[in-house]
Amino acid sequence: MSGHPEADIYHRQGMGNTAGMGRRPALVIVDYVNGFADPEHFGGGNIGPAIGQTVKLLAFARHHRWPVAHTRVIYADDGSDAGVFTLKAPSLLKLTEHSPLSQIVAELTPVAGEHIVRKQGASGFFDTNLASWLRYQGADTVVVAGCTTSGCVRATVVDSMQHNFRTIVATDCVGDRAIGPHEANLFDMGQKYADLMTRAQIEAASG
Repeated sequence: MSGHPEADIYHRQGMGNTAGMGRRPALVIVDYVNGFADPEHFGGGNIGPAIGQTVKLLAFARHHRWPVAHTRVIYADDGSDAGVFTLKAPSLLKLTEHSPLSQIVAELTPVAGEHIVRKQGASGFFDTNLASWLRYQGADTVVVAGCTTSGCVRATVVDSMQHNFRTIVATDCVGDRAIGPHEANLFDMGQKYADLMTRAQIEAASG
């Protein structure tokens, strides 16, 4: 991401520093559900390959006994909890508790002890207990995977930083339906809100 044509602006303004990995990382996997894995619904772009990399990162996190949380966008069957988000993207209302579209993809199926966060907004932290759960687990660092990079991943990353967690975006474990927004948002998050690391770099730093 340092090859961005305007990176020097950020460098001169003192941005793009590194917060680093803390002593107790947690993994937060954002919205890797069937609907976002399917280009006919909410998917496309590089989401499929990012899920494949996340399978490996999740195995690493489980081996090292990291706290793991998965988020799902879930609305009531009758839409009674819908908000402005669904005015902008009405198709989200299809993501109800029992819809096949809202189920976590099979290759990332949660196991006992992993937290499932149900949300109606973009951020995994907004109006949920994710922050308190992470603190109870003793986490000081949040590693974020998921989709979409420009949407729910970005919102979760910003809120993670605002809750004073060191925040790392697993760059090859996040995806978007369009590559332009994916790349632009990775660059911007790396300048202001999070460290950018590949899965292999994360594993090397914490293994």
